Amino acid sequence: MALTAHDLQELNDIVAEESRIIHQLSDELKKVIFGQEKMVESLLIALLSNGHILLEGVPGLAKTFAIKTLSEAIHGAFSRIQFTPDLLPADVVGTLIYNIKENDFTIKKGPIFANFILADEINRAPAKVQSALLESMQERQVTIGDETFRLEEPFMVMATQNPVEQEGTYPLPEAQIDRFMLKSIITYPAYEAEKEIMRHNINETFPRVNQIMQKEQILKARQVVKKIYMDEKIEQYILDLVAATRYPKDFMLTDLENYIRFGTSPRGSISLAKAAKVHAFLRNRSFVTPEDVREVIKEVLRHRIGITYEAEAEGINSDMIIDRIVNKIPVP
Repeated sequence: MALTAHDLQELNDIVAEESRIIHQLSDELKKVIFGQEKMVESLLIALLSNGHILLEGVPGLAKTFAIKTLSEAIHGAFSRIQFTPDLLPADVVGTLIYNIKENDFTIKKGPIFANFILADEINRAPAKVQSALLESMQERQVTIGDETFRLEEPFMVMATQNPVEQEGTYPLPEAQIDRFMLKSIITYPAYEAEKEIMRHNINETFPRVNQIMQKEQILKARQVVKKIYMDEKIEQYILDLVAATRYPKDFMLTDLENYIRFGTSPRGSISLAKAAKVHAFLRNRSFVTPEDVREVIKEVLRHRIGITYEAEAEGINSDMIIDRIVNKIPVP
């Protein structure tokens, strides 16, 4: 439904007010996370979209530090789960413990019961352990024995993984990786940023993170994000981009047919729309533009496109396929 000029102005005022505190949160994170502005924005997009994020990069790029800093700035409960080959599902969600005195079982909750979960090096644990996260990520609940527990909002999983070419890793199965709203590739910081990091570490002069907002403010900001206006033409644009990953021939992209093993699921189009709304919100706008979609599309779709062995042999990855699609689909 189209908005009137008056409605749009009212929404603009609400967005300007609510985005102010989010920009303060962003500035607080960037105060201690040097040279990773894109990662900070991706964390905020996932947080405000009620989604989860997968970060891929070599060790030492502040992936772990980022989610811990976010939890401190929002005053949320933080849990870190180190994924290892010998980790068990019960180590993640919890288990039943037999109480001899009471001749009954009691529930011991696992580290999943927190607001911000760091699944560190998730691809170092086998699929059985990775799947222990599925229920909590999708349904926001955990079942232990016969009891089901709702997880407290906000609830966000940030998983890190080493590049799959490293030894001792288990690639995430499609059902698991599709649960992540975003997949961000973290690269090395720029020269000047790394110099700042080095100096602060040597002198132990890193600034402290201040708690600048409550969890309730995140939930309120999420409601505002939902109100961001998305025109029907933008919706059609998103659907065309997603459909092109499934049926490239229908969009005059016949050359991609040999490179795409499977296309993006409907969860991809939903996530792309949500991420575009948050991107507009972070730019203090009350409406989504095609540029918002193009800015977030790689992080939303790169892990939702399966590439063939032929593509791998020719050095073609999902980012290249997305670039080809974005350049072909007409912008509304």
